[in-house]
Amino acid sequence: MYAPERQQEILRLAREGGRVDVLSLAEEFQVTAETVRRDLKALDRAGLVRRVHGGAIPAGRLDFEPDLAERESTAADEKDRIAHAALAELPADGSVILDAGSTVARLAAALPLDCALTVVTHALPVAARLADHPGIDLHLVGGRVRHRTRAAVDAWALRAYGEIRADVVFLGTNGFSPDGGLTTPDLAEAAVKRALVGAARRVVLLADSAKHGQEHFARFGTLGDVDLLITDSGLSASDTAAVEAAGTEVLSVQ
Repeated sequence: MYAPERQQEILRLAREGGRVDVLSLAEEFQVTAETVRRDLKALDRAGLVRRVHGGAIPAGRLDFEPDLAERESTAADEKDRIAHAALAELPADGSVILDAGSTVARLAAALPLDCALTVVTHALPVAARLADHPGIDLHLVGGRVRHRTRAAVDAWALRAYGEIRADVVFLGTNGFSPDGGLTTPDLAEAAVKRALVGAARRVVLLADSAKHGQEHFARFGTLGDVDLLITDSGLSASDTAAVEAAGTEVLSVQ
């Protein structure tokens, strides 16, 4: 099968099923995962699909949001490396906000037992991982809990974050780029993330490189709001330079 024929079939599958994933396509067409990624990149450039973690969705489906289990299993090694690199950004005996998101949850799981921090979070998975930590003074922000992300949103959460000023926030995002800024599929989640940015003196964004260039429905900030981006080595030199030109320091972990 020639590449244009394969790409046409990938587009059909994406439109019928709502999304496609790289590994399943590679198996179905008996090609390498890298070949599928090139096909998806070509379809993305043509405006026919939009690449997401591990695959693609039809163009126009900017409201697509993977569930928690899917996000946990996607780019797991990269997320682990990002989370461990983020440990160096923790303040000594200070206060931090931990956003919802699979990479931030990995940071929560990696906090050493001898650290002493005040931690504020609206994410139930993060709170669950820290509830028994001996050195953490944990504050759980309430609100309506979104089933898809297990994160509290709406007025209660916004009010709570409006009353604090932490040393650093570790922020998650579904997409980032110099032009598109920081985006996520849900408006309520975006409002809370925007409040997080304003509730801390320093903003550290934890995002694997696959999220670069992705744009979702709800925008909650720009790269100029971010002091440091910690990502993996998949971010190209030119993309890194563009992010830094937007005012964000970049740490790429191997």
